[in-house]
Amino acid sequence: MAGHSHWANIQHKKAAKDKKKGKVLSKLIKQLYTAVKEGGSGKPEDNPRLRLVLEKCKLANMPKDNIKRAIEKAVGGSVGYENMIFEGYAQEGVSVVVECLTDNGQRTGPEIRYIFDRAGAKIGKQGSVMHMFQRKGIYQIEKDKADEETLMDVALEAGAEDVVDQDTFFEVYTDPMAFIAVGEALEKAGIESQMSELQLIPDNRIEVGLEAAKKISRLIDQLEDNEDVQNVYTNFDVSAEAAAALEAED
Repeated sequence: MAGHSHWANIQHKKAAKDKKKGKVLSKLIKQLYTAVKEGGSGKPEDNPRLRLVLEKCKLANMPKDNIKRAIEKAVGGSVGYENMIFEGYAQEGVSVVVECLTDNGQRTGPEIRYIFDRAGAKIGKQGSVMHMFQRKGIYQIEKDKADEETLMDVALEAGAEDVVDQDTFFEVYTDPMAFIAVGEALEKAGIESQMSELQLIPDNRIEVGLEAAKKISRLIDQLEDNEDVQNVYTNFDVSAEAAAALEAED
């Protein structure tokens, strides 16, 4: 199902930088609030969705007091966030899916469309590209945290679908229903994950040239800078040479 991706390596390094900058914390607050509201409980033992978000908070080094306040606000508050999904196309026909959480859809919609237009990309109709992706659980494990044979034994026995070598780290893919079980198995085996999320994984990737990759990367950065954007998914990849050039410019 999944294969090695040079773009995955760039994303991996970028995510580590973003966590150090604290860029993700305000977005995690929204996710905590929504997880409590939709999961019906502020207790992680009773709310699997909340457990997932708490794991992301832990990986992002969010202070415990911030987490506690966000959960308490969600339990007693009336403010809600709306899920919005935008689908579109970037350079060379690359598909883009943008997931948002917003308290003002009339603000978010025009902002996302403006970012697409400015980047030379186009918003598509609902369902226009979503069918090219599958929702999967994904764990990223640095290679110094586990050897491949042990990781495969633990993950596959717990219900994982695939383990992929991405040069400096491993990616473990699961069906969404098996995501929690695989995470618990990894934790029990003492295998620490750098990232654990439910993501949209493309069925196939389109390799683009360096100039197109630069434009698509800028589009992704501009979307991720928007306070309402939670996740941006694409189906593009780059060659090893283009990946090195992109990293050198970062």
